[in-house]
Amino acid sequence: MKLRLTAMIILSLCLSQAFADEGMWLLGNLRKNKQTEQVMKQLGLQMPVKKLYNPKRLCLADAVVSFGGFCSGVVVSEDGLVFTNHHCGFSSIQQHSSVEHDYLKEGFVAHSLEEELPNPELYVRFLLRTENVTKRVLSAARHAKTESERRAAVDSVMNVIGMEISEKDSTLTGIVDAYYAGNEFWLSVYRDYNDVRLVFAPPSSVGKFGWDTDNWM
Repeated sequence: MKLRLTAMIILSLCLSQAFADEGMWLLGNLRKNKQTEQVMKQLGLQMPVKKLYNPKRLCLADAVVSFGGFCSGVVVSEDGLVFTNHHCGFSSIQQHSSVEHDYLKEGFVAHSLEEELPNPELYVRFLLRTENVTKRVLSAARHAKTESERRAAVDSVMNVIGMEISEKDSTLTGIVDAYYAGNEFWLSVYRDYNDVRLVFAPPSSVGKFGWDTDNWM
């Protein structure tokens, strides 16, 4: 599941009311669209928009992460403590469980750094910046004569743009996504951290309470 930082930030800060302006607001456009900023304030946003997303300074977007590439999470401490949904870490909790220590049933708490359990298969991905690459992507497909040719050209240049990031800095990952039915293309630059440890997990009777109904609603 791709991380949707925009949706997570907006939903965290705005009231759950339905307006004609509702939808997906891209991070890179927040400060450029005064109308969007006005709507966000009407919905309840109290902090300046520049504190939501600012690639040059600390901002709220810095605390929202991709957990393993399939879930979202949020950083809640200066030491990098990350909260995520119980089902997102379910398999890792299961891997650390045994007959003697059934962490799925009993839960788990690390009382010190030494008690934290490593999860080498996991990573946490931080967004560093976004960039509108629409002109470059669409220009690569301007000579396409069929839809299949256009799709191939677009996919090719999207991959090239992403790989350019890793070639310049091997610690970074670049991903280009299409938005608004392929009318806009944005590059997201991420940095991954692979030292992910289990610090706390509630018993499944608590962590799975409500199941998908409460998880999504």
